[in-house]
Amino acid sequence: MKFNVNQQDLQKSLSYCQGVIEKRSTLPILSNILLDVSNDKLTITATDLDLIFINQISNVEILEEGKTTTSSSITYDIVRKFSSGNKINFSNPSENKLQLESEKSIFNLNCISASEFPLTDENFNQNEFSIKSKELLKLLNKCKFSVSNDETRHYLSGIFFHQTQTDDKIFLTSVATDSHRMSISKIRLQNKIEFEPIILPKKTIFQLCSLLEAYEGDVKISNIKSKIKFELNNSILISKLIDGKFPNYVQVIPKENQKKLEVDLKLFLNSVDRVASVSLDKKDGVKFNLSKDNLNLSVNNTNSGDGKESLNVKFDHELDISFNSRYLIDVASQLDGDGIEIYLKDTTSPALIRDPADFDSIYVIMPMKG
Repeated sequence: MKFNVNQQDLQKSLSYCQGVIEKRSTLPILSNILLDVSNDKLTITATDLDLIFINQISNVEILEEGKTTTSSSITYDIVRKFSSGNKINFSNPSENKLQLESEKSIFNLNCISASEFPLTDENFNQNEFSIKSKELLKLLNKCKFSVSNDETRHYLSGIFFHQTQTDDKIFLTSVATDSHRMSISKIRLQNKIEFEPIILPKKTIFQLCSLLEAYEGDVKISNIKSKIKFELNNSILISKLIDGKFPNYVQVIPKENQKKLEVDLKLFLNSVDRVASVSLDKKDGVKFNLSKDNLNLSVNNTNSGDGKESLNVKFDHELDISFNSRYLIDVASQLDGDGIEIYLKDTTSPALIRDPADFDSIYVIMPMKG
């Protein structure tokens, strides 16, 4: 095997691999990436057995085809320290050594035979549909912060994707909840798709986000019973799905919240962030003391002190309610427009938050006691 490749192309590909590969893997082969040079391209594969990332680089000069596996983290560390844009020459002088050479550096890395690398070959092509990368990224970003970290309820530790219908419009809808807060977002589909409801795991969500942020174009999605495949231009991500039943989230959406609070988004976000500064772990509630067109925000921490701030708002009632500041900041940071609308009922009922600039996303936050 002998080829040379541009440093930047390789570094980009290897940086995605770092997110997939587990740092402390019990199987040495799982710390390795598979390098396959054939058909005029270099294909790099990384896996942790639950998630597979495949990336193709076509800008390579191949002198001799072949494949091998070598340490992902060491290769990445070397490649990113080479001068940007330089050529890196690869060859394997023997079966268990891979040589990298660039400028005046030569490295010989240990290899494990490519035949030991776990590859799955499944046919995903039954149910396939396409979605714009930025639309998929929107669904992930609007929901990912509400994903649960509770290991005991594994079915909440991902985003629930399913097809929904309102009147004659078809949507791909994403939902996440940790039972204290919930995010729901949807995008309209041109027509009905063959797509079984799935729960996408947390690790996959973050990998997918980093791929989508750097990609403009269509994403092909296909799923079979326990796995899903995302195809971008020259990358493929295949993930196992979370096995479990997502709760009926529709019944949790508040239906009777008539008290509408309207406030400038930037002022609100900055204000909550400031008063929450006295709370060391951001777990103290931000108290809302609401009267006509006025919102008094306060945080009180027995160990560090208290903070108060008031905002001019649009509100026609009187109400006291407290929220976790982190939850408010998470939601407010994802809104697109200049305002935020919070619909309230009473001190103990969940709040419904809307983005006036995005009617397709809603958020529900439980209030804090006290």
